[in-house]
Amino acid sequence: MKNRDLIEDNINNLTGLWKTVATTFLSYHKNNTFEYCKIENSGWPNKLWLRHDITKKDLPDIIKIMQSNSGLALPCWDIFGTKSYEILDAYGFEIKSQQVAMALKLDQKFTLQNNLEYKRVLNSEDAKIWSDLYPNAFGYVISKEILIHNHNEVQFYLVYHENQPIGTFMLFQSNNNIGIHGVGVIPEMRRKGFAEEIMKFVLNLSIDLKADYALLQASAMGKDIYTRLGFKELFTIKNYILKTV
Repeated sequence: MKNRDLIEDNINNLTGLWKTVATTFLSYHKNNTFEYCKIENSGWPNKLWLRHDITKKDLPDIIKIMQSNSGLALPCWDIFGTKSYEILDAYGFEIKSQQVAMALKLDQKFTLQNNLEYKRVLNSEDAKIWSDLYPNAFGYVISKEILIHNHNEVQFYLVYHENQPIGTFMLFQSNNNIGIHGVGVIPEMRRKGFAEEIMKFVLNLSIDLKADYALLQASAMGKDIYTRLGFKELFTIKNYILKTV
């Protein structure tokens, strides 16, 4: 598969996940220029995104929506070969976070140490455990209601070590690909090799689900792990928010 197709698949999986979870709350909106979603009492997904490169004429409507929906972030895909981010810098936006979109061809399983246990979230009790754990790893909340209403479309998993929950991840399948999202380990259990072990389990599971490629968006913290596992970089995502006055 060409990189161009993988780039499109990566964006479609990510935005498809946002759209899926937001639709169940009637929180997904679309016009001719952009799409956005804002779920109350949750720090995620709460994004506004475009399918084309950002231009000056797009900004008044974007700014209006972002001002009236606090907490929205605008992902800027670095795929158009332009410097559209300079427009955002000039119009009162600032970078909240940055990620690297990556992909891996799924053609070989990994050997596991089998020192972790994995449990798919299928009830409200586990959804609460997952939702309580997630902010410890990522610093923002995904409400338990999102898990309860979307556990059929999105696979949410808890990770246990010695019967204690230590981590999370979620899988979202689109076409023949798997999007891997929310892979996190609580701070006190880091630097023990658990994140890489979780990823190996996830990739093996993705192969069992007949996926061709694994797709993800890596933070600076996770990028080295994914590179060691064979992931290749596709493009950069800069997540912008409006500057606070």
